[in-house]
Amino acid sequence: MQKQEVLEKIAFNVIQGRVEAEDEGFDEGLEGRPAVTELTEEALTQGVHPKSIVLEGLTKAMDVVGEKFEEEEYLIPDMLASAECVGAAMDILIPHLLKAGVESKGKFIISTVAGDLHDIGKNIVAIMLKGGGYEVIDLGADVPTERIVEAVRQHQAAFLGLSALLTTTMRVMGEVIEKLKEEGLRNNVKVLIGGAPTSSEFAKEIGADSYCKNAFEAIDVLKTMAA
Repeated sequence: MQKQEVLEKIAFNVIQGRVEAEDEGFDEGLEGRPAVTELTEEALTQGVHPKSIVLEGLTKAMDVVGEKFEEEEYLIPDMLASAECVGAAMDILIPHLLKAGVESKGKFIISTVAGDLHDIGKNIVAIMLKGGGYEVIDLGADVPTERIVEAVRQHQAAFLGLSALLTTTMRVMGEVIEKLKEEGLRNNVKVLIGGAPTSSEFAKEIGADSYCKNAFEAIDVLKTMAA
């Protein structure tokens, strides 16, 4: 298999949501064929640079998935299946990326705030950020404000992502930002928020740097922050 062909097959299988060979895809007749994990290993064996796999295989595929999601051709479970493919590939690729000297774009702490157990959206964002070259520290769901702030201090993170899916818990995001100010950390970290009840207006109200409606927008926002 040629290098370009294996990259195209990785991208195709990400779009199909196939992590391993036994997985079914959206199209029929794919079960039993190599999927993302097998193809990623094959690409590395062929000497394809891990960065090329990320950019031409994974990132390109998720751009397509993002378009399908925006057009409502894909629903959240479909997007999650593709994101899981990226996560599995990144688990294989990260040691190779480090060995190849590919620099991290920065530490990104992500969590769902205290009182909120919803984490599907957060998990998708975390996987996408890993695929985008960020060093992601996922604190999980229902995380106390003090622990979030301490993680920012401990890891000296450049970015903090806060998620909430309830109107009753979204206010905790503001509490996190206030605590960052009290601890003298606010100026050192960019705060991005997301989740169904949040908005650009709410982000401004609590002093967050940006609101992201989904994982794809989070990547785009980070690009503008780096520019």
